[in-house]
Amino acid sequence: MSEPNAAQKVRVTLVKSPNGRLKKHKACVRGLGLRRIGSSIELEDTAAVRGMINKVDYLLRVERS
Repeated sequence: MSEPNAAQKVRVTLVKSPNGRLKKHKACVRGLGLRRIGSSIELEDTAAVRGMINKVDYLLRVERS
């Protein structure tokens, strides 16, 4: 079991280019901290992060950590 204070993490990887996409979608990719195809980042699983992931899910691969 996980500790009650430990936040869940998700690993997000950019698998498609945001070039030619909507400005809002590009902003979500940058907001998640992703720069180029293949870059990955581990983020806390919060409502704000989930919202950004859901908006650009067609560009990403998401894994639970």
